[in-house]
Amino acid sequence: MSTIAAISTPNAMGGIAVIRISGDEAISIADKVFSPYGDKNVFEMEGYTCAYGIAHDGDERLDDCILTVFRAPHSYTGEDIAEISCHGGLYITKKILRAILKNGAVNAEGGEFTKRAYINGKLDLTQAEAVMDIISAKGERELKMAKNLREGAAFKKAKKCSDKLMKILGDLAAWADYPEEDIPEIRPEALTAELKIVRDELCSLVKNYDSGRILRDGVATAIIGRPNVGKSTLFNCLSGCQRSIVTEIAGTTRDIIEETVRIGDITLRLSDTAGIHDTDDIIEGIGVEMAEKMISSSELVIAVFDGSCPLTADDTYLINKININKTIAVINKNDVGQQLDTSLLKEKIQHIVYLSAKENTGVDELYDKIQTVLKLNEADFDTVTAANERQKKCIDIALEGINNAISSLEIGEMLDAVNVLIDEAEQSLLMLTGEKITNAVVDEVFSRFCVGK
Repeated sequence: MSTIAAISTPNAMGGIAVIRISGDEAISIADKVFSPYGDKNVFEMEGYTCAYGIAHDGDERLDDCILTVFRAPHSYTGEDIAEISCHGGLYITKKILRAILKNGAVNAEGGEFTKRAYINGKLDLTQAEAVMDIISAKGERELKMAKNLREGAAFKKAKKCSDKLMKILGDLAAWADYPEEDIPEIRPEALTAELKIVRDELCSLVKNYDSGRILRDGVATAIIGRPNVGKSTLFNCLSGCQRSIVTEIAGTTRDIIEETVRIGDITLRLSDTAGIHDTDDIIEGIGVEMAEKMISSSELVIAVFDGSCPLTADDTYLINKININKTIAVINKNDVGQQLDTSLLKEKIQHIVYLSAKENTGVDELYDKIQTVLKLNEADFDTVTAANERQKKCIDIALEGINNAISSLEIGEMLDAVNVLIDEAEQSLLMLTGEKITNAVVDEVFSRFCVGK
């Protein structure tokens, strides 16, 4: 396997940068581009030790650096690793990397260091996937979930279920293949009880999946309402900048304007839409049509109403069109007096917030309602959960096999048929943990990683 190298710090100017080299030739390549001060010899450096010296490209002195050595197998990848820490200028960092590549290393692919850690048994597949979750975590709850996975919690739980299924399969095989031996008979009732225990364990792995996905990926959120109720002002208020044009003229927004914003622990992928109303303007009509489509396609809808005047026919049309389960009604312009009769809103929509987008008041109450609608305040982020669609799909397939096996047992199917269903569930769990997986799936997992990790 070739020796790989890459810049492991972000591609931006900073205080220091780190170039990582991993593979059988990592130490010898480091020796060719780094000369320690004093009597130290790179080849004689023990693992977990550092040396201060000069990085060079032949006779050209590049930078004062620190070399850190990690000896196999006690390293991140399980291979020999040498890391050069230099000043964090983009140009000097790339010059040192070019010198390393000139002396025998090859450019690392995205996620290749972590992929080698997985191949060399330093991480299981779920732990490897958690590495990127830790890097991309944007809040405390995301980080906590990622740390649980990185520490092997998901693997241990899935492995425990897999081992139980393997034991059941072994008992079924022994009972079927050696009828003359004194092997206890497999009782369907006992087998069903064991399978239900495994099913409950797997269900707990996907219980909080949607909440975790929302924290990781954000929520597609549409701000809707009739013209001039303050949609764009609310959009700008949440965005923290002037993204949408705000005037007293109705219908200013004709297209969909998008922005990703962070409110507390939640990322909202906001869309400011055209005011929903009857119009003869062709261009404005297209905007209204797009806004109405956003109502059904968005995961969260913030429906804005003008609290300073009574409900209009357009407001009523909107109320009857929205999905109440994913909608928060915002009664805006709370700073200029309340004239809106809220009886219809309270009848149709459970979650209502009063705020002033212009004065930036009531946003905390909106955040609380968002958590309630998305059920984030009901989720237990201390529990282990599937981290991504690959993991969830594996668990769903395993659950389908177990549920079918339980149903087959309950209607008196032959144990041979039950055995096939349990084996399908077991194979899916082995895919989840990475104990039995194709190279194509492994490549797909690590293709999402950045170069240098």
